[in-house]
Amino acid sequence: MTIETQHKAIADVAHPRVGLFIDGEWIYERPSCFEVLNPSTEAVLTSVPGATADDLQRALAAAERGFKIWRDTPPAERNIIISRAIAGVRARAEEIAQIITRENGKLIADARGEVERSASFFDWDMAQALRAYGTIVPGEAQMQKLILRQPIGPVAAFTPWNVPLSAPSRKISGALCAGCSIILKAPEETPGAAVAMVQCFEQAGLPKGVLNLVFGNPAQVSSTLIDSPVTRMVTLTGSVAVGKHLSRLAGAAMKPVLMELGGHAPVIICEGVNATEIGKMALKSKIRINAQWCAAPGRFLVHESVYDEFVAAFVGAAEQVHVADGMDPKADMGPVTSGRRLAAMQHFVDDALARGGKVAVGGNRVGDHGYYFAPTLLVNAPLDSAIMIDEPFGPVAVAVPFKTLDEAIAISNSLSVGLAAFAFTNSLEEAERLSRELDLGVLSINHFGAPDPDTPFGGVKDSGIGREGGPWSLDSYMVSKTVLQRTVRV
Repeated sequence: MTIETQHKAIADVAHPRVGLFIDGEWIYERPSCFEVLNPSTEAVLTSVPGATADDLQRALAAAERGFKIWRDTPPAERNIIISRAIAGVRARAEEIAQIITRENGKLIADARGEVERSASFFDWDMAQALRAYGTIVPGEAQMQKLILRQPIGPVAAFTPWNVPLSAPSRKISGALCAGCSIILKAPEETPGAAVAMVQCFEQAGLPKGVLNLVFGNPAQVSSTLIDSPVTRMVTLTGSVAVGKHLSRLAGAAMKPVLMELGGHAPVIICEGVNATEIGKMALKSKIRINAQWCAAPGRFLVHESVYDEFVAAFVGAAEQVHVADGMDPKADMGPVTSGRRLAAMQHFVDDALARGGKVAVGGNRVGDHGYYFAPTLLVNAPLDSAIMIDEPFGPVAVAVPFKTLDEAIAISNSLSVGLAAFAFTNSLEEAERLSRELDLGVLSINHFGAPDPDTPFGGVKDSGIGREGGPWSLDSYMVSKTVLQRTVRV
């Protein structure tokens, strides 16, 4: 495996200046709270200004004013503005994709896909906004019973570094299409894509205060936004630990939450399948987005009759992976996003080895600059090893043989998380049982795909509360109001 420097065939794009966006105004002159690094080179790309206490109060006041304007704007008129903004995102797709790759490290092809996927969330939610119907309940004479669906109010949203456009788009789309204003705390590690999206909404004519963007000290920002009586709903895509912390803050303030948190996706590979082809597919899926996506396969539970075949195919495919700068069109996988993630990958390997496990392929850093780690498969790792318990969020996976489907299901359900899983079987009976008994939010059978905007995404147990996408994509951002009206003169 080799590392190559940034591919010069792709034209350089000036990295955006990062600022706060509050009440329709960009604010740059604040002390830096973070330096953004290119994970391929470890070079500094830009710095991120941190919001002051006064900035956060201004954002809250702006969101309160913006909500009153946006709430009373008819959905069709809202959609006109949102459509203009998303047309701007699509027009700037290549620029935004390059920003994502520079900051995050993912392949430029994956970054381009993220831009289009992010835009598709708005396409779906705009249509849903026109179908946010109320209900008339049949009642006695001279009484009308109405159930109205209304926007919940200003939203406090928090998003992660791994999908720096997709995650903010989910939150902004749900909030704006439902008629809410929003304060977005985007990731300091990968801020550029959120800045570009906000610019598109600014240029589209979104009223001041409807969309606000802040960065800064996570504890200060989260406690200020959540404690304030202005915000009425809290949403996060992030880790289990952060999700529980923000949920406690929201609970103390009696606010509903929408939490899409971590997982550790099992892959159950049953007997009688083509384990060679599945092994190749598994490697390709594992390293997608540099293996830094919340539903990435991590625990391969393989029937003993096809275990060796699967491992051999995965190892063979991994040995062919070209690790390089995400801008290189020949790259199959780029770096992890930070030195912290690089150290975490080595921890998973070292822990498995200490417990009697073995490295079937990879297991090491690649090169001495940039945050590159080889695609890795661990075998013979016991069930209490770190890789079997904790989400790796990087290019390290583990393969475990099983004898019976009971055993595979028990291992799959043994963790406190339940976000996504994958299964491969030629038995309808096994497929039905897996669909019924696996404790999770999303199950993909005989493929490694993930939900599109038209289907819900989210988890159970520690993996979160609520769903994003699907027919109910706006529900978390709306409330029901019952109106009982007598139709007689008083």
